[in-house]
Amino acid sequence: MAFSISTADARALRLMAFDVDGVMTDGRLHYGPDGETLKVFHVHDGHGLKKLAASGVTLAIITGRDTPMVARRARELGIEHVIQGREDKAVALADLAGRLGVGARETGYAGDDEPDVGALQWAQIAFAPANAHACARQAADHVTRARGGEGAVREICDALLALREAP
Repeated sequence: MAFSISTADARALRLMAFDVDGVMTDGRLHYGPDGETLKVFHVHDGHGLKKLAASGVTLAIITGRDTPMVARRARELGIEHVIQGREDKAVALADLAGRLGVGARETGYAGDDEPDVGALQWAQIAFAPANAHACARQAADHVTRARGGEGAVREICDALLALREAP
């Protein structure tokens, strides 16, 4: 699959942040009998995230909701930077990048809806899953073939790794 992201940009990447609902999950919310919200994550995505982190890219999660499942999944994956309950995702991403000493040209973001558009536009590399809202797909550099929660994150990680390792 051809990506509209350059090898140079992929190699310069130091920070890759992901939205959760609609990117790391399929965007549906499941409510349990006690009113708790349940999220379903794909194991393939997790493996891709671990590989991308092993290549030297710092991973982050930026999400509008605040749930213990996201914190747990981040711990399982070794993702240290987790920002929950933030609708101003562009500001959150820029603040995190600044704290890490990373510029916009070294930052990537994956999002699927209107609250993600500012972050998609701020980052040098922007991804949206196949089932993202039109505004996010338009703001992204690349739209995955896979849907959110169904391998989109793995597709992003694999593409970035292939570009970073290309001769």
